[in-house]
Amino acid sequence: MKKTLVSALTTALVVGAASTTFAAANPFSDVPADHWAYDAVSQLAADGVIEGYGDTTFRGNQNITRYEMAQMIAKAMAKTDVSAADKALIDKLAAEFSDELNNLGVRVSNLERNADMVKWNGQARYRYWSQRYENEKGSKDKKNKDQLTFRFEPTAEVNANWHVKARIDASADPSEDGSANMAVKRIWAQGDYRNFQVKLGKLPLASPETAGMLFDDQFSGAQLTFGNKLKATLEAGRWNLANGANAQSAIIKKEPKSLDDAANYQGIMLNGTTGKLYGGAAYRHFSSAAFTKINDDATSDDANLWSVGAGYKFDHNWDLSGAYAKNTEAATDATAHNIQLNYKGAQKANKGSWGAYTAYRYMGQNVAFAPLYEMFLTDSGMNNVKGWEIGAEYIPFTNVLSKIQYFNGKKLDSDRDAEGLFGQVNFFF
Repeated sequence: MKKTLVSALTTALVVGAASTTFAAANPFSDVPADHWAYDAVSQLAADGVIEGYGDTTFRGNQNITRYEMAQMIAKAMAKTDVSAADKALIDKLAAEFSDELNNLGVRVSNLERNADMVKWNGQARYRYWSQRYENEKGSKDKKNKDQLTFRFEPTAEVNANWHVKARIDASADPSEDGSANMAVKRIWAQGDYRNFQVKLGKLPLASPETAGMLFDDQFSGAQLTFGNKLKATLEAGRWNLANGANAQSAIIKKEPKSLDDAANYQGIMLNGTTGKLYGGAAYRHFSSAAFTKINDDATSDDANLWSVGAGYKFDHNWDLSGAYAKNTEAATDATAHNIQLNYKGAQKANKGSWGAYTAYRYMGQNVAFAPLYEMFLTDSGMNNVKGWEIGAEYIPFTNVLSKIQYFNGKKLDSDRDAEGLFGQVNFFF
C-alpha cells in the first residue's frame, strides 16, 4: 500500500496547480516512506478525500518532497464534505506541514478560507449584584442577585462581502436549580462594502453617540450605515419592550394579553471623529400602546428619543465623554445624562493590563430603555436612579477579565437612597 500511495502523492501534482518542473526544483527535503503522514494520507485516500490514478490504484516507491505533501494536504483542506475523523487528520497534517503550506501563498490561503468558513468565539461569565434601597421607614432593603452565562458568537462566511453572525446565550441563576435557559439572542446577515454596511435580521441596536446609555439590546429589522469618518446609520424594525429595564417592561409584563409586547421602531444616527474629538446625535421613534399608559396621554402611543453625545481623548490613557437624551413624549423620568472619565483600560489579551473610571449617571427610565452599564442592566433590576459610580477592571491572566463597580445615589421617583455593588469575571475563548 505504501508503494502505491507514494505514487499517488506524486501523480496528484498533475492535477494540482504546481508544475512538475517547479516541484523538482523546490528546496524542501524528502518525506521518508515510513513517516506517519503516509498512514494519515492513506486513510484519507481510502475515504475518498485524496484520489490516485483513474483506476484508484497507487504506483511507485519513491519518497515524496514536503512541498508535494503540502500540495496534497492543501487539496484535502479545500474539501468541505469530510467526516469529523478525516477533518482531524487533515488538521494534524496541516499543523505538521504548516511552513510548506504558508509558502504556497494565496492558493493555500484561499483553500483554507473555503475549508473553514465558520469561526467561533465565546465566553463564560459570572456576575453578581448587591443593592440597597432606602424604604419609607428610613432603613435599607437588600437585594442580591448573581448570574452565570455561557455565550457562543459564531461568524459564518457567505462570500467576500457577506457574513452571517449570531449570539447564543445560556444563562442560569446559581441560587435556583433548574432555572437555566438558552436562547438565540441575535442572528443577522451582514454585508460589508466600501463606506457602506447593511445588516438584516435580529441585530444590536446602535447607540454610539450615547456610549450605551440608552440601549444594550437587539431589534428585528434592518440597519444601513454610510460614510467613513462621518457615518449615518438608519434603522427600522420592531423592538421587544419586555427586554427593557423600564416602565414599559413592567406594563407589558402586567398586561400581557391586552398589549403587543413589541413596538414599531425607526431611528437615524450621525457619528463622526476628528482628531481626538468624537461625537454624534440621534433621533429614535417607537410606537406602542404601552406608551399611552406611561405618557399619561390617551392620544399618544409614541416615544420620541433625541440624544447627543461627545468625547475627547487627551492621550492613550485619558478619555472624557458625556451624553444627554430626552423622550419628548414622556411626562416623567424623561431625561438621561452621563459624564464619564476613563483612565487606561483592560485588554483581555494583555495580562496585567487594567483600567479605572468615575462617572455621574442620571438614568430616567422612560428614555434609558435598556442601558449598557452593568450596574443598570435589565438583569440587575436597578433603574430610574441618579448618582456617582466608580469602577475598575483588571486582566489577571490572558483572556480573563475581572471587574468591580460601586454606585451611590438616589431613586428619581422617591429621592430615597440607592446603593449598588457589582462584580464580574469573564473567561474568553
